[in-house]
Amino acid sequence: MSETIFVLNGPNLNLLGEREPAIYGTTTLSDIRKACETRAADLGLSVDFRQTNFEGELVEAVHEARKNACGIIINPAGYTFTSIALLDALKAFDGPKIELHISNVHARESIYHNSLVSRTATAVMMGFGAVGYELAIQAMAGMVGSV
Repeated sequence: MSETIFVLNGPNLNLLGEREPAIYGTTTLSDIRKACETRAADLGLSVDFRQTNFEGELVEAVHEARKNACGIIINPAGYTFTSIALLDALKAFDGPKIELHISNVHARESIYHNSLVSRTATAVMMGFGAVGYELAIQAMAGMVGSV
């Protein structure tokens, strides 16, 4: 089995640090990537970290994870609530899947309360801010037997 965790990020997360800092903080996606890579290395794992604004690319990344990843951590962003295609792709991945959100989506407007991705996620993490990614790496390491 691969020792690689896919960390997948959906639309607009490339704007972290600039977009709505009161909700998402000032940490950039590049900062998050570095923190994930460091935490994973500490646990004997590697990270394939990606971001896309395109639904099909996110679906393709999940397909690729089926052969190349031991687990998926995914912040689907806006696709959380709209993408049946992403849900179906994630259903085809047999390993553990963590749905991750920087903010607590349940404390926000009702449009953010119905996650399609949660229907297939092994676990859901939200509201920890950028550090949630590192917590998810730690949790995933436990799920795949790395710790």
